[in-house]
Formats: sequence, structure tokens, C-alpha cells
Amino acid sequence: MIHPTAIIDPNAVIGKNVKIGPYCIIENHTEIGDDCVLKSHVVVANHTKIGTGNTIYPFASIGEDPQDKKFADEPTQLIVGDNNTIREYVTINRGTVDDEGITRVGSDNWIMAYVHIAHDCVLGDHTILANCSSLAGHVHVDDYAILGGFTKLHQFCRVGAHAFSAMDSGFQKDLPPFVMAQGNPAKPRAINFEGLKRRGFSKERIAAIKAAYRTLYKSDLKLEQAMNELEQMATESEDVKMMVDFIQKSSRSIIR
Repeated sequence: MIHPTAIIDPNAVIGKNVKIGPYCIIENHTEIGDDCVLKSHVVVANHTKIGTGNTIYPFASIGEDPQDKKFADEPTQLIVGDNNTIREYVTINRGTVDDEGITRVGSDNWIMAYVHIAHDCVLGDHTILANCSSLAGHVHVDDYAILGGFTKLHQFCRVGAHAFSAMDSGFQKDLPPFVMAQGNPAKPRAINFEGLKRRGFSKERIAAIKAAYRTLYKSDLKLEQAMNELEQMATESEDVKMMVDFIQKSSRSIIR
């Protein structure tokens, strides 16, 4: 299942039923799990570990050196989970020693063409990154988040679970869970109603999230005052508690 033009380091670990197409390059200290498909011209660089069932399309660069001028060839890593789709010309860089040294991509993600995931990013599960989305270093994107095409995230920004960014949005602050945002700089617009419905959220859960959104963005309260209100609401809603925890941990503050 390995094309004769592929170049594979003898120390690379290749799982069962892996298909490696023409002109792929698999470097040293790499692992590729069972049932992966590398279409053609894919580069998997040093110190990259890829789980099972991933499909990687032509000209993707997986695990190359971080674009960080301080990088001094330290043995950092990229770890990719299972069942991801990684489309054409995607670039995912390894971590740096300024962070944990690991860039992490979870499982069941849909990463579309020309997406860039920089060093030390953490991508959760079941996310969608549309074409040309760009994550600067140390960005965290939580489960089920969706980034529209050409979304840009400043370094150290975070995107909460089930959040949604519209096309060509730019973020210099964090996007809380469940919130839809649009613009550059991005502004909150609503909660992600359709996404929550598709994922089976009950009317009661959605109503609680909507009430929290109104408190945070429609009440004219200062952030500290709004947080006091949300903390009370969180006693009756795990979803609101998720929002509170996210905001409390924010180092760049949130979009408002």
C-alpha cells in the first residue's frame, strides 16, 4: 500500500493498512497509526505522531518546524488524534519549548484547504476549520467549534466549545463557548442556535445559554458585574458554568 516513489525513513513506525501515495515523505521519529491514508506529496516531519483513520490530502505539511525565530531545533512534537480529515496545503507545525513543546490536534476534525495551525496550538475534537483559517501560536480551539473561511486568531487566543466565527473574522481576544461572532475585530452577534440544535441541545439548555448571552452582551453590565450574574445562573446550568469557567481562565479577556 506504499507507492514506490514515497520516501520513508527506516525508523518511522507505520501501522496496519496504511496507504501512502506518490511522492510522500515520512521522516524520522514519526508514527502513523492504522488505516491512515496519505494521498500524495504529503510531508510528515520529524517527531510527529498521527493516530488511526486519518486522511491527509496532497501537499499537506504535517509536523514541520515551528515558525518561531527562537526555535533552536529542539525535539518538540506534533500529536494528531484519530479520524481527522486534513485537506490540501494544510500546514501544522510542531510545538516549542516556550510552551509544553507539543502541538495537539484531537479527533474527528475537518480541517479544510490552506488552514494553518501554528506551534503549540491545541485543537479539540469535532471542530471544523474552513479554508484559509489561520491559528497563530498557542491558540486553543475547543470541541465542536467552527471557524469560517479566512478566520484569523491572534496568538494565545482561545475559542470556546460550540462557538462559531463568520467568514473573514479576526480575533485578538477570546471567543466564549456557544457564541457566534463576526467582523475584524470580531464582535458577538448571537449564540450558535443551529449548531446547538443539531447537536441535540434541549430547549431548556438553549434557553439558559441565551439568557447568559443576554446578561453578558445585552445588559450593559460591566464584565465583572455580568460575571456575578452568570455565576448565579451557573448553579442551575452546566453550560453556563462552562462559560463562567472559560471567562475566568481567559488571559486576553473576551470579545465584547
